[in-house]
Amino acid sequence: QVQLVESGGGLVQPGGSLRLSCTVSGVTLDYYAIAWFRQAPGKEREAVSCISTAEGRNYYIESLKGRFTISKDSAKNTVYLQMNSLKPEDTAVYYCARRRYPSCTSIVKIFDSWGQGTQVTVSS
Repeated sequence: QVQLVESGGGLVQPGGSLRLSCTVSGVTLDYYAIAWFRQAPGKEREAVSCISTAEGRNYYIESLKGRFTISKDSAKNTVYLQMNSLKPEDTAVYYCARRRYPSCTSIVKIFDSWGQGTQVTVSS
């Protein structure tokens, strides 16, 4: 059984940084695409970033390039999202998700396993 557990969210001031963690159990993350999504109140869930070990590539939505960095520690079976220069509009619940195939996509319904989410609030 696949389980994903996010951690690292919290309250941070504008311009600050956070690092989110997504620990995967039940499968080896290197065989799958692992993505971060976020959902702000009243908005649809959107893809933030995705890592594909098989393709050797990372993906980001255009507006976040340069501020967010996705990485992984295969030994810990954990994916990270480093978020820098945070803005109030980054406030959302952040979820990690696994796709049963190694290729990344931004389509929410294609991911079959989800974590419970971690709240990120950017406010002064």
